[in-house]
Amino acid sequence: MAIRLIDVARYAGVSTATVSRVLAGYPHVRPELRERVQAAVRDLGYRPSRVARSLRGRNAQIIGVIITDIQNPFFTYLVRAVEDAAYERQYAIFLCNTDEDWEKEQLYIDLMVAEQVAGVVICPTTEDPQACRPLLEAGISVVTVDRIVQGEQIDAALVDNVGASFALVEHLIADGHQHIAAIVPDLVTTTGRQRCEGYHRAMEHYGLAESNLLACHGKPSDRNGYDLARSILAAAERPTALFTGNNMLTLGALRAIRDEGLRIPDDIAIVAFDDLDWMTLMQPQLTVAAQPTYELGRTAAKLLFSRIADHNRARQEVVLQPEIIVRQSCARHIEPARRLVPVTPAVHC
Repeated sequence: MAIRLIDVARYAGVSTATVSRVLAGYPHVRPELRERVQAAVRDLGYRPSRVARSLRGRNAQIIGVIITDIQNPFFTYLVRAVEDAAYERQYAIFLCNTDEDWEKEQLYIDLMVAEQVAGVVICPTTEDPQACRPLLEAGISVVTVDRIVQGEQIDAALVDNVGASFALVEHLIADGHQHIAAIVPDLVTTTGRQRCEGYHRAMEHYGLAESNLLACHGKPSDRNGYDLARSILAAAERPTALFTGNNMLTLGALRAIRDEGLRIPDDIAIVAFDDLDWMTLMQPQLTVAAQPTYELGRTAAKLLFSRIADHNRARQEVVLQPEIIVRQSCARHIEPARRLVPVTPAVHC
């Protein structure tokens, strides 16, 4: 098995950036670290790839893309858009998956620094400003996509999570539902928090805050969607409708509904964030907030290349609007309770 730069870094107990600097002959490396790296290179028999050296020598032609999970179709479409935009400009991409793991993300960020990429598009695992600091300190252009990092002047390509979530829940309320549960991504990410906020705003706006007791959150996976939905469906007073804030959570929730022997929308209505091909194949088809995923990726790439061209320009944040597509998964529900009207002036999200 070929020895990689990352293997040398682990063996020497240093970052990949330090290994790269030693191999490139940079003078500003502490002597003891330089000796450890050189010893690791000798012990492991590491030989830098000619191709890698050539690419690093043309670092302006490489960008990194760091996402949470390429198996999530949302990221599949997004990465394709970034790659298309990069190819048009004769750039190559390095693609990394973090699996929502902060340590793995930092490992890949170190790799991007070591490979001296021109820029990075990243969906960060956290909004902690320290997350992207190594990239910024290395002079590497950064754009976040789908999520933001707080406290840093980093460009961002986003969607209106609050407004779209509000609209989905409002649609359920307009159909007569009052007991509405939600399953949203982890609140440690801005995306999860904003989608949960849209749900809460809609419930409060229509005077349903007292029913707002079943807002569950977890890592956006099929397994978590299944487990959270099963717990919601087992509640003493089962909700009549469900809002899911991520396509993987939706997939798990649908399996749970099936396993409980419930029918959509007769037994429980459902609205979901994201619109994927399989959602139009199932019966009934799902009412969704369809994200402009490919456009989101193109926007992130455009912001990145603009930043590469001008490091000193003002920060830009582009927010795209999802499309609410009404289908058959949330038929009208008749509640014996009061007629609902907004309790505050109209909210513009």
